[in-house]
Amino acid sequence: MASQKPYPTDVSDEEWEFCSQFLVLMKDDAPQRTYALRDIFNALRWLVRAGCSWRLMPHEFPPWSVVYQQTRRWVKAGCFETMAHELRAIVRLALERNEQPSAAIYDSRTIQSMPESGGRGGYDGAKKRKGSKTHIAVDTLGQLLALKVTPANEQDRGQVGELTQAIQEATGNSVEVAWVDQGYTGAEPAEAAAAHGVRLEVVKHTEAKRGFVLLPRRWVVERSFAWAARFRRLARDYERLASTLAAYHWLAFATLSLQALFKC
Repeated sequence: MASQKPYPTDVSDEEWEFCSQFLVLMKDDAPQRTYALRDIFNALRWLVRAGCSWRLMPHEFPPWSVVYQQTRRWVKAGCFETMAHELRAIVRLALERNEQPSAAIYDSRTIQSMPESGGRGGYDGAKKRKGSKTHIAVDTLGQLLALKVTPANEQDRGQVGELTQAIQEATGNSVEVAWVDQGYTGAEPAEAAAAHGVRLEVVKHTEAKRGFVLLPRRWVVERSFAWAARFRRLARDYERLASTLAAYHWLAFATLSLQALFKC
């Protein structure tokens, strides 16, 4: 690929120097390795950003089957999640924030299912859509702290315990408060968060909602969903496994953090 015109999604030399430490699962001279790992990673980044199917991957990339197999190894090893957490801390320090956040924002969005994922999808009556629901927690900068994928019929308040446990494990129990919308009201989610040392605060509308209303704190997580929606592979649930959909979200947010650090 050295002679090919690069894609906008290709990693720079500086980005690859950082990313490679999280992606190398075997020695560079391993006999199984036929294609450069950087080319494989570039291919995956292109696929998640462009949103095409595996078999439509451009020919200048390594064969789609090679990229797919290596992606499965990365997903199983949790490489993208680890990378995203490390980048989050670096971005915070670069902005003169504490390395770990003390506050989080929770929310969810429903992603319409496709034939590949329809078997594990659920029906969201509020959105009138069948698919998967991604429950996320972000810090006050909008960076991903925790994520869980469920069928769309699962209630937001039922995921508070697992999300809170995940963010405390990722941040070393630094989070003290989490802002949520009115879908998280009730004693059960508040108790689930409190069990992990987090105070749940519901941000309510101060007046009847007419059109778009910018809510304090809550707009941050909505912006994070907008960032994720720019990665077209995440616009629909094309994945057979929920773990793959979750991993692509981690990769998307890691990509955004890399851009913030190296392309300013």
